[in-house]
Amino acid sequence: MRPFIILAAVVVFVAIRLTLRIRSKRRKAAPAVASVSSAKRVKERSWLPTVFGDVGLVAQREVRERFRGRVFQVGTGIMLLVVVAAIVIPVLTKSKSQPDQVGVVGALPDQVRAALISSDASIGDTMTVILEENLATAEADLRSGRLDIVVVNAQQLVVKNAISASDSSTAAQLARVFGQTLGTIAAFKAAELSSAQANALSQAKPLPVTSLEPAPHRRKTSPGSIISIILVFVMLSQYSTWILTGVAEEKSSRVVEVLLGALRPAQLLAGKVLGIGLVALTQATLIVGVALGVSGAVGSDLLHGSGPETVLAALAWLALGYTFYCWVYAAAGSTVERQEQIQSLAFPLSIPLIIGYVTALASSGASKPGAFLEVLAYLPPTAPLAMPSLVNFGAVTWWQFAISVALTIASTFAVARVATSIYRRAILRTGRRVRFRELLPARPARV
Repeated sequence: MRPFIILAAVVVFVAIRLTLRIRSKRRKAAPAVASVSSAKRVKERSWLPTVFGDVGLVAQREVRERFRGRVFQVGTGIMLLVVVAAIVIPVLTKSKSQPDQVGVVGALPDQVRAALISSDASIGDTMTVILEENLATAEADLRSGRLDIVVVNAQQLVVKNAISASDSSTAAQLARVFGQTLGTIAAFKAAELSSAQANALSQAKPLPVTSLEPAPHRRKTSPGSIISIILVFVMLSQYSTWILTGVAEEKSSRVVEVLLGALRPAQLLAGKVLGIGLVALTQATLIVGVALGVSGAVGSDLLHGSGPETVLAALAWLALGYTFYCWVYAAAGSTVERQEQIQSLAFPLSIPLIIGYVTALASSGASKPGAFLEVLAYLPPTAPLAMPSLVNFGAVTWWQFAISVALTIASTFAVARVATSIYRRAILRTGRRVRFRELLPARPARV
């Protein structure tokens, strides 16, 4: 039976690979002109060409190709599975609080029992007292796990394993708090104190403490804010890489030469940026919607503490970050001659993103943001990750947020103009990788 299953799996795998290869060959065989003409045929039915004209035609083509691509489908599926697993698994594995099982050998006066119950409540637990016939039976129950600790004649505590200073198990916590309580009771008896005196000592109130300044605000780290930082970084890296590889593929396959016969370089580049941006927005909205829906359905507190402003800030800066980086990656892709050169460009371009990501992630567990994070929040290359982190800290006002947005938008317009100029000059140069010096305006010759 097992060899048959293996053989069937191999057949299915081979069939899938052959189908995908045939489909890939058919797509490559179709000329790019057919893609443009088909886009023109759906111009009347699509809102993108209606609103954006020829730029919308290119955007429509990018949206269709990305939605149909396996990279988008598989990547979106993996992201959704990771998000759902991150929300559901902690709920399923969350241990329900069970009463501490305390075995008792010998006499246990009511006063001592009440003191032990109060001690157990001080660590946030409840206890169940189980009377044992003798010490041997109690030790057997300890070894089997039916008991957490045994109290012998209110004078001795027995646990299964030795307790170290760093041990935080249930038995260790019970041993510490019960040991303190029983030791105090024994000290009262040794001092021959009456019950009234013992109660007076045990209920003594601590002295009041006067402070000169109010206590600093201790912010509890929200898991949702950490997840939003990770998703923004992953999505920005993914979408920027799509721009880079898409431009490089069109140049290396000479498809861009055909497309430029019907469109201007600025229109082609703007359409690609718009199309992939719409795909990115759709994917991000889907992931956020699924995360919120699943979290509410299973009663998860993973997103607890992530207010609407945190989610909206992450989405807004995802869009702003993509708008800034897409032009940079598109201009870089136009200088590439072969696919092997993409990796040499991708890492240097992603260094600002990595710096912002590492700084924001490292600051997420702090009580207040650092000065370096506050500086990065106003620099357009790192603001998409640093500013949402400041919003989660509650350390930014609306006008500071608006200043960072304005700086990023202004920088995006400047980068877009430079990137369009580089794209126009480099996209049709083939044979070798285009150098940066070749993209600079030619200086007039000196007479």
